[in-house]
Amino acid sequence: MRTLSKVRWSDLRPDDFLRRQGECPVVYLPIGLCEPHGHIAALGLDTLKADYYCEEAATRFGGIVAPTQGYHIHECGFHKPWLDEVVGDTNPLMAGMPPQVICYHFLYQLRAFANAGFHAVIVVSGHAGGSQKDLRRVADAFTKRTRIPVVVKTDPEWGGYEGDHAGAYEISQLLAIHPEAVDLSLLKRMDEEGSGGRRALGVDAAEADPVKGKEINETIIAAIGTTAKELRVGAALKESIGYQEIEEIWSAVLSLGDWWSMGEG
Repeated sequence: MRTLSKVRWSDLRPDDFLRRQGECPVVYLPIGLCEPHGHIAALGLDTLKADYYCEEAATRFGGIVAPTQGYHIHECGFHKPWLDEVVGDTNPLMAGMPPQVICYHFLYQLRAFANAGFHAVIVVSGHAGGSQKDLRRVADAFTKRTRIPVVVKTDPEWGGYEGDHAGAYEISQLLAIHPEAVDLSLLKRMDEEGSGGRRALGVDAAEADPVKGKEINETIIAAIGTTAKELRVGAALKESIGYQEIEEIWSAVLSLGDWWSMGEG
């Protein structure tokens, strides 16, 4: 049975929510994705990372963790040919969506955070590769209209480490967080013919090390905490944001033109 978290929006009673929010009016949004991370690791590696970083940051530095966004931008831009190369014809078991769908939903998530009384938003994405730029465009438009700061970063952008995909970096992270989600004994399948057998596994995955993973993870959490301390001094909205205002912000975003970093172009 799952143990209720003391920092999760979904798990807090109203009095506890308001107490935590009063102490630190920052909300963390974990964003991840289910996609192949090699045949040795859980499909939700990106989500597991984001959840962990947000929960640890909220526990150590204050604030509340919003419901996790478990879908992300994929299957477009350079990601599509990349999938063909590293997964092939095998079912990728993907929870991907187009950028315009994710970004529209993201804008309404920001509305919910503002209307709930948060002063600032920290978005931690366990999935990288350019999609964070789309989210930042939306975040900037929201901040321009509401004055509520929204910080969007992928985990390598927080930690100062060069990320990878299911290689020594990511597998080390997961080994330190959820060792049960990795089975290194399956590395012997690396020499199988066809990319489907590897399922996008990084070539240096065998070098993964939980000690290194902990070092990476702690660096990321500390950086998130520094940002939370800087943002907690902001102010809440004076009036709630209605649907019409969000639609106006979305229209402003769309007026920027064909800017989707993960678009087909």
